[in-house]
Amino acid sequence: MLELAIMIEGQNGLNWSRWQKIAQAVDELGFAGLYRSDHYTNATPPDMDSLEMWTSLTWAASHTKRIEFGSLVTPLSFRNPTMTARMANAVDELSGGRFTLGLGAGWQAREHTNYGYELLDLKSRFARFEEGLKIITHLLINDQPLNFNGAYYKLKDAVLLPRPKHKIPILIGGRGEKKTLSFVAKYADEWNALMLPRPKYTELNQKLDELLIKNNRQPSDVRRSIMTGCFFGKDETALKKKLEGRNIDQLRERQYIVGTKNEVIDQLGKFAEAGVQRVMLQWLDLDDIENLEALAEVVKN
Repeated sequence: MLELAIMIEGQNGLNWSRWQKIAQAVDELGFAGLYRSDHYTNATPPDMDSLEMWTSLTWAASHTKRIEFGSLVTPLSFRNPTMTARMANAVDELSGGRFTLGLGAGWQAREHTNYGYELLDLKSRFARFEEGLKIITHLLINDQPLNFNGAYYKLKDAVLLPRPKHKIPILIGGRGEKKTLSFVAKYADEWNALMLPRPKYTELNQKLDELLIKNNRQPSDVRRSIMTGCFFGKDETALKKKLEGRNIDQLRERQYIVGTKNEVIDQLGKFAEAGVQRVMLQWLDLDDIENLEALAEVVKN
């Protein structure tokens, strides 16, 4: 059964008032989960309100009751892996085991330049990312202290206390066949793709199955999800207002979910046929609770 979740761009005008309203609405309306990005700012100006991700997830842990929630994704290019593991453990325990730790290598050059972090070239970035994955998975899973002598991180007798009370799922986001899928097969509990055409998603999904088996894991060990844009209206008038002149066919070619209730149900069904288990819909209009409520009707079908 396909699950439907909401994804928020935290750097795109998010503040406490909006976050609290959206989180409580998603929790009450029956969506499977709520996820948000971890950025200082957008890739291009103008800068907008940007609510710090980990602080907001801590609030969600104690102010929602039902939904799964997490980072989509937190970049190890400006998040230290040991501190990330500590924060994930604390937020998960506070929520009663509903947290998913989404991790990425980092990609947005502007925020790294503006705030003094080194993004690195692509090869080095993924090398650093894998070191971080090794550290985080050890701290979350292994009781033994970790000694680590990498090119980017060096640890001595590092241990995570208190020990996690639940298994914290690790999500890796990305669409790269070589690095991303290999990291998912080794370290992750969920693979999240970004706006992939369905034939390509099916191809990579099968490739991931093969990689999992090579790593002595089962295909069912990793949940398959996708994050995609969404333009939804409770009726044609509301949809037209949302689109603001955008071409529906072009948006759908880019794998956006676009339409009213029945149209959205049909499009989601095609994702399910491609092997997707959970769709995170990017909800950009942070004040539009009315259409979010209407979208929740899709969950009931």
